[in-house]
Parts: sequence; C-alpha cells; structure tokens
Amino acid sequence: MTDQRIEGAVTEAGGKLQNGLGRLTGDSKLQVEGKLNEFKGKAQNAYGRVIDGLDGMVDKAPADLRDPARKGLDFARRKPLLTTGIIAGAAVLLGALGRKR
Repeated sequence: MTDQRIEGAVTEAGGKLQNGLGRLTGDSKLQVEGKLNEFKGKAQNAYGRVIDGLDGMVDKAPADLRDPARKGLDFARRKPLLTTGIIAGAAVLLGALGRKR
C-alpha cells in the first residue's frame, strides 16, 4: 500500500468528520471543507491504487525495461500533481488528434 493510499484514507475520514460536524452545528463552511477533503482523499486513494497497480506491472516487465519504468514510478510518487497534469495533457492531445480524423 502506497503512502498516497494511506494519506487519502486519512484525508477522506477527516473530511467525513468535518462534514458531519458541520451538518450537526449548521456550519456550512465546515461542511464544504469536509466535502472537499472527502473528494481530495478519494482522489489520493485512487492515485495510490494506480501506482500500486503499475508497481506490479513493472515487476512483470522485461528485465531491460524495469529500471526505466521504476524511475518513472519514482517520479510519479515524488510529483503526483505534475504527473497527473502530464497525463491529463496527453489525454487532451490524444483526444484532439482522434477528433481530426
């Protein structure tokens, strides 16, 4: 289990607590913050699941590709937001190329 998954679970649980406390006290700002933290935690957990899955795939990769793949995963672990942005940008570009055909 990656640090992202653990951090995501903690953030999501804290968000649920904030949301519930905000609902109980009528504090709408606390509720919104709680919902945002729930969403953030779910996103972190999902990112961690992807990293875990890729880690398993790297172990099954041909020997000559394992080292470069591990370097890529290490980068993704260190820079999750940048990695997400790169992937989103690539998806937009691929989508645009697909529509032109």
